[in-house]
Amino acid sequence: MPEKVLVLGGAGFIGSSLAIGLKKNYPDWQVICLDNLRRRGSELNLPRLKRFSIEFVHGDIRSPSDLDPNVFNVETIIDCSAEASVLAGFTSPQYVLQTNLLGTINILELARLTKARLLFLSSSRVYPIAPLKSLNLLELPTRLAIAPNQTSRGVSELGISEDFSLQGYRSLYGTTKLASELLIEEYRQAYNICAIINRCGVVTGPWQMGKVDQGVFVLWVAAHYFQKPLSYIGYGGTGKQVRDLLHVQDLLRLVAHQLQHFTKLDGEVFNVGAGASNSLSLLETTQLCQSITGKSTQITSSLEERPGDVPVFITDSSKVIAKTGWQPNINPEAALQDIYQWICENEAILRLILS
Repeated sequence: MPEKVLVLGGAGFIGSSLAIGLKKNYPDWQVICLDNLRRRGSELNLPRLKRFSIEFVHGDIRSPSDLDPNVFNVETIIDCSAEASVLAGFTSPQYVLQTNLLGTINILELARLTKARLLFLSSSRVYPIAPLKSLNLLELPTRLAIAPNQTSRGVSELGISEDFSLQGYRSLYGTTKLASELLIEEYRQAYNICAIINRCGVVTGPWQMGKVDQGVFVLWVAAHYFQKPLSYIGYGGTGKQVRDLLHVQDLLRLVAHQLQHFTKLDGEVFNVGAGASNSLSLLETTQLCQSITGKSTQITSSLEERPGDVPVFITDSSKVIAKTGWQPNINPEAALQDIYQWICENEAILRLILS
């Protein structure tokens, strides 16, 4: 029997990319996407889903009636539906809490009633802010780097591993993701639900509607393309803060592997990112964007840090690599080039959203 998969947040960047990728890889699978279309630009993915014969349902995970087990009697649920903005926790706490926490409860109830397995996209934001800001860092010419000598467990020059402390505040967004992880483990034990958790770092690629608080690498390419001003915020205003960036197609390859080996990986919690060798500072991103687009844009400096920000986060994905053999293949320059090509090809529909 063909697989029946429900992708929640399926009109978003990651959700639509996974749904379309899985449908391409497994044409016999029935793939259904549910989304509330709240995020600007998500409506642009609806024709893409239709083109690949993926059913779309307009619904909201905050509403139990929108997750009717009689309608969604599926075998696998992939949850990409969170409000993923740290800043939203400071401006719209009710929406973040209801979507990311109450929504998880509704999703788990659907999994319980249908006996579906759950692949949950969590976040590197489960790791607390104060310990991350207390890391010993080196200042290099174009970036900050994790120093070899550290006093905390779970941190090395490879980045942050699953052994990093979870003690401390982490933003409302991060807290809802960690609380969701705890609920998933309780449902696993109480109701024998199979589940895998991926703590994703920065994921990027075409069809991400980048903005300051989410999708920074798309934002940077788009700002150069459309000649819009940018700002280096915090940490001396030099743009030396660093993230690793995982192309969504590399995430797709991991998800496909996990779905094929779900029983073996049931109960695992993985850090999922591209790692130190695929990381960029904002300053380095600027240099790449200038090279790729042939344009430069005005960049101002602000010494004031954004709430919930950290200077460096690099994902140590050693565990998931060891367990699955997966490796990210797409380097930062190729990822930014891919984003640039997508903007060039879709300038007319993206101008109002990304410019």
